[in-house]
Amino acid sequence: MAEVKSLASIREKYARVTPMRAEDYSNGVLAPRRDWAEAAVGGDAAYKAGVQAAIARNAFVKGVRKAGTAMWQAKASMLGAERWGPGVLAGVDAYERGFAPYREEIEKVKLPARYPTGDPRNYERVKAIGEALRKKKVG
Repeated sequence: MAEVKSLASIREKYARVTPMRAEDYSNGVLAPRRDWAEAAVGGDAAYKAGVQAAIARNAFVKGVRKAGTAMWQAKASMLGAERWGPGVLAGVDAYERGFAPYREEIEKVKLPARYPTGDPRNYERVKAIGEALRKKKVG
């Protein structure tokens, strides 16, 4: 039988040591052993195979059921709320670059006439924008 430390001991060390490794994490990101983009692209076949295997064993649904709503709410409310603002601020430039082509596409759309509030013909305006955005994304 293999000897392994107790789960309590492993948990304690993880909780004590890992949070202090932020500098190691940052150094690893800034100086990876292999170029991240090249390695990610090179792993495309493995990624696809892994996703297909996960789909075949219904891993997503099983994982969601195992975690449950209470766990999601606890983690999202504790961590998500704390990280929301800094995450948004860190992504402002990327947001602008990513949204700019779609904003330009919306600006080009020739909208049909607007009718009184509640008139079902107004959905044609939404449809025109939706179709233009979809064409931009996949075309």
